[in-house]
Amino acid sequence: MSAIGPVTGPAAFGIGMPSAGAPASAPASGGQSEFGQALRACIDRADLDQQKVASAVGDLLTGSTQDVLPAVTAAAQADLSFKLLIGVRNKVIEAYKQTLNMQM
Repeated sequence: MSAIGPVTGPAAFGIGMPSAGAPASAPASGGQSEFGQALRACIDRADLDQQKVASAVGDLLTGSTQDVLPAVTAAAQADLSFKLLIGVRNKVIEAYKQTLNMQM
């Protein structure tokens, strides 16, 4: 399994960016909203879990460990965190589409 590549930040998802009519007050956390921070933490956690799987599988393949349990546990945790991340992404996209369809 390969690790998830770096993401440039919530701005890549359009999160934390003020709209044209919004005041230009930036949050105290370097321009990220609380949601952006939470999303970034979720992405970082999923990436870390993927790296742990790669390390555990690498240890198995090189023969430095004979115990399969850490690799299986890391893979299960990485799978769960990735599925959670995809679920959050799908909900954000769904909310965005609903917002676009609102009548003013």
